[in-house]
Amino acid sequence: MKFEVTILGSSSATPIYNRNPSSQVLNINERLYLIDCGEGTQQQLLRFDIKASRIDNIFISHLHGDHYLGLVGLLSSLHLNGRKKSLNIFGPAPLKEIIDLQLNYSETILEYPLEYKFTNPLAAEVVFENADIIVETIPLDHGIACTGFLIREKKRMRKLLKEKLAELNIPIEYYSAIKKGQDYFSPDGTIYKNEMLSLDSEEPKSYAYCSDTQYNEKYFNQISNSTMLYHEATFLNNMLERATETRHTTALQAAEVALKTNAKKLLIGHFSARYKSLTELLDEARSIFPETELAIEGRTFIVGD
Repeated sequence: MKFEVTILGSSSATPIYNRNPSSQVLNINERLYLIDCGEGTQQQLLRFDIKASRIDNIFISHLHGDHYLGLVGLLSSLHLNGRKKSLNIFGPAPLKEIIDLQLNYSETILEYPLEYKFTNPLAAEVVFENADIIVETIPLDHGIACTGFLIREKKRMRKLLKEKLAELNIPIEYYSAIKKGQDYFSPDGTIYKNEMLSLDSEEPKSYAYCSDTQYNEKYFNQISNSTMLYHEATFLNNMLERATETRHTTALQAAEVALKTNAKKLLIGHFSARYKSLTELLDEARSIFPETELAIEGRTFIVGD
């Protein structure tokens, strides 16, 4: 099953040349999910040839402008381009008021419905589920209400050993039960254990998106063993005092989070505009957690690769 994340924006509060505010697109089994929508997101979608019309679910972590100021523009463009199907928005409750206000004063009536699911910054909750994934909120520590998002694949059914099934003349109507892990009882009373008829599917992969937060171990248990962890790394550790003051994380701290939660890979982003080059941030994180990559705009990362 495809599970990819494409970086649209990786800057923090202010954009700089070649870096836009936070936004990412997940492609999971050819369904697109947008996480955060900073200014310029729809331009980035065009730039990287990602069709906005394919996005049916948008997740907003919090209401600092660099994480949502591109949303109304995107909603308006979808309206002008003839969208009819509903769009789900997950985020803080005041986000609806912000969108309603801007649509009201521009006298815009969207041609498609918006469905809201308000996030709770105080407790982890499942906010979305379909046949492929489950999405939970991650309560973070950022001063204002802020949640990350944990996206987990659902466990797939077992893989049939079709040559073995044919050899034993097992009727096709039993295949579904065998996929679910059941043994097969033949008419002559022979019991064929599921392990000889099928193989276990791959372990489900997970992607933890920790947007803006200071270092706080309260969310560590929830994101433990993530296949890929995205964690903000706004500053170098020589600016730890500034990071603490603004409730952000340093690259060194992000690496410590990955190490302590047993992440398989770390992706760092939300870089301060003060850093023209990101090499120092990458080197600092890799000094503790070698499996670290930079969230470079336009790059697509395969979760589990």
